[in-house]
Amino acid sequence: MAATTKVLKAQAREGVGKGAARELRRQGLVPAVIYGDKKAPVTIALAYKDAHKYIYAGGFLSHIIELDVDGTKHRVIPRDYQLDPVKDFPMHVDFLRVGKGSKLNVQVHVNFINEEASPGLKRGGTLNIVHHTLDLTVDADNIPEEVTVDLTGLDIGDTVHISSIKLPAGAVDHSHEEDVTIATIVAPSALKSAGTEDEAEEAGEAEPKAE
Repeated sequence: MAATTKVLKAQAREGVGKGAARELRRQGLVPAVIYGDKKAPVTIALAYKDAHKYIYAGGFLSHIIELDVDGTKHRVIPRDYQLDPVKDFPMHVDFLRVGKGSKLNVQVHVNFINEEASPGLKRGGTLNIVHHTLDLTVDADNIPEEVTVDLTGLDIGDTVHISSIKLPAGAVDHSHEEDVTIATIVAPSALKSAGTEDEAEEAGEAEPKAE
């Protein structure tokens, strides 16, 4: 299911450089820029409270946003942001213009369902999540909220690869890994320990006795 487009108000700014950025932050604003779609960059400023809210709400870099800059609308997606290394408050945001019919590379959250229907988990196994998000290329007008992985029937030792799940319509894998491993069902530590001890005993029995 595609996310609803959010609206964020902003204002145009003229000054650029570190000095101008510091002055904006003193005024409770966060400097930002809109670029891409073969148009000139536009420098803007966001209210600190709005920038902070959107960044920490989750999924900031995978949601289309309608930026209202002094009444002019810009359809964008956040591409990067900088946080203060000590206080973690927003310092700068980059927005990419999204043209009609364009495709985007985004990270989509993975949601695991039906854990109670996994024999491996019922036996005490653990879900080892390798990727909490997937790098996908999607239609800009149909960015999925999540990718669902059904754990029904999975036993200890089973692995979930991206090729074994159904991706949202129009989405394709954008990672550089071959058949990405999303998760595995691993044995509980008690079984692992028992297996290690048994292997050690067998190895000991196989060793020749010293004369």
